Amino acid sequence: MPELEPDPSGSVVSMLERIGSVVVPVGVGLYAMLYLGIQQMYWVFDINPEQAGIDQSVLLGRLMGTLILLLLILLPVICILVAVGWLLDKVTRGAVNRVVQGVRQRPWIAAVIAAAWSGVTYLGTTYLFTLEISPLYVLGALVFGILAFVVPFRLLRRKPVGRAGMKVLVGALTGIGLGMGLVVGLVLGAGDVRNTGQANDLLNLVGFQDQWVVVKDGDDKPLYDGRDIMLLGESDGVYVFYDCDNMTTFRRPAESTNLGEIRLDPEREPGYTCGSLVKDEEAKPKSG
Repeated sequence: MPELEPDPSGSVVSMLERIGSVVVPVGVGLYAMLYLGIQQMYWVFDINPEQAGIDQSVLLGRLMGTLILLLLILLPVICILVAVGWLLDKVTRGAVNRVVQGVRQRPWIAAVIAAAWSGVTYLGTTYLFTLEISPLYVLGALVFGILAFVVPFRLLRRKPVGRAGMKVLVGALTGIGLGMGLVVGLVLGAGDVRNTGQANDLLNLVGFQDQWVVVKDGDDKPLYDGRDIMLLGESDGVYVFYDCDNMTTFRRPAESTNLGEIRLDPEREPGYTCGSLVKDEEAKPKSG
């Protein structure tokens, strides 16, 4: 009887399943952390996303757009790493592949590597509380990961179901770690907007509108001395503004408010900071 050739579609499906078992948990963890990051970003201005008109559907669209852009950025990086690994394997005549297979066949080594990587994902949390990363923090994260995860991961690798569960857990922790780094970036970026009136590329990536207007009353007369005011959003017929000069957030009904001289991401002179009126008020001599 003629030998049956292996079905190529089966290998493709198997490869896609392996990729999905890693990518999906990473995406879910990253999505969850991005959701929290956008919440924290607007809390810097003492409001929540809903008050700025960011409901669940808008938030979902922004998060999906952000994930797609991140995928487009990470995909070439992953492809380059795969190409480098393939090239090294060819140069070393298969030694790299033998080392990888040897690690996979030794449960303790694989468990230690996965545990150390899981510990590194907590560096984002460390930075959120300390606002710094040092070699000591990296070493602490590695030790923490090994002590916390190495035994559970070793037990999980006893059976195929356990190995699949370990992939999901490591992928989810990786997504959470990457997302925590983005949360830190969003919070710091929102703080920069509050202090300097300028948004960075990360905030633009998640859809933050660096939009400035001149607020006018219903008769189209400029208010607040005709100064530029940041428009944070609108919800239920109410505009939410951030006054950079006074460093305050306030609301006005849309029916009695007109917007003029709308500008997106305006240029600022070097050294520009918010709070000029606050500084002027503090500089005035106190009576009595």
